Amino acid sequence: MSEEKNATTFLYKYLNNASPTGFEASGQQIWLDYIRPFVDTYFTDNYGTAVGVINPDAPYKVVIEAHADEISWFVNFINTDGYIYVRRNGGSDHMIAPSMRVNIHTDKGIIQGVFGWPAIHVRKEGKEDAPTLDNIFIDVGARTKAEVEEMGVHVGCVITFQDELTELNGKFYSGRALDNRIGGYMIAQVAKRIRESGKTLPFGLYIVNAVQEEIGLRGAEMIAARIKPNVAIVTDVCHDTTAPMYNKVTSGEQVAGKGPVLTYGASVHKKLLDLIIATARKKEIPFQRSAASRTTGTDTDAFAYSNEGVPSALISLPLKYMHTTVETASKDDIEQVIQLMTEFLMDFDPSYNFKYIS
Repeated sequence: MSEEKNATTFLYKYLNNASPTGFEASGQQIWLDYIRPFVDTYFTDNYGTAVGVINPDAPYKVVIEAHADEISWFVNFINTDGYIYVRRNGGSDHMIAPSMRVNIHTDKGIIQGVFGWPAIHVRKEGKEDAPTLDNIFIDVGARTKAEVEEMGVHVGCVITFQDELTELNGKFYSGRALDNRIGGYMIAQVAKRIRESGKTLPFGLYIVNAVQEEIGLRGAEMIAARIKPNVAIVTDVCHDTTAPMYNKVTSGEQVAGKGPVLTYGASVHKKLLDLIIATARKKEIPFQRSAASRTTGTDTDAFAYSNEGVPSALISLPLKYMHTTVETASKDDIEQVIQLMTEFLMDFDPSYNFKYIS
């Protein structure tokens, strides 16, 4: 199998696999199996964050990071008629739930279900009832609570949408969980390209695929304390704001297809950001800019404020329709994020002084 085909096979296998927050193990195994040939060693922590390491004996440590988890639902209540009510696991959107097919993950295996919704002509006359967490429900083809429980479904079972990665116009990938398993794909490609270059890095490179970002950056907090890096570069997604219903005045202008987005903000170390911008200009890699208020809302914040302060930066992939089953990203942007991270790492000098005041 050609290397390009192997990477594409990994992309589809990894993106189509379910990895809800707190239940990332199967996706992490897929990721580790792929990245293992490109690293010298690897390790995992107690909650499932996976780390591949190049040059592990080097005292200076650089992290590149993405998060592995996707938003999902929990079974919260099963009524006497066998209908299942849910609560969020991460930032799941109740507005998109009605009529969606789901997989309920049980100890007995996958149980298929649907988010039901009454037909428009039987709802209250003159009123369009909106989906809420109180009224969305799942039907698994059962008529009683006991029948549901016999299937292995119980309170606490995690639920994911049934959806698979596809392409739009040959230029975009679209599907669920690009936020942020596409990041895991990109950092794996960075490791692959560095290994194939044959270059020996003058620092240890820690390729981190963290868990539990969607409920508060928890995996990044844990692994930052363990690795104690000197520098961290995080990749995540940001909003493409060109689609209808976005407000560029408040959200800025980021466009899928115009390159990686580099963020300015308090947790982003300006000197590190300047080095990344210099690499983009030198290598003629297009990029966009965004500004973060207070925090970035990504694992960048967890690394930046760990271990007495770690110079950290964020390279984002513009994404349409975040937290839906049709998250959409440009193939060109994906390639450019990989290029930018790889080129930066190949040139980075660990003797660089990040202190603002000497």
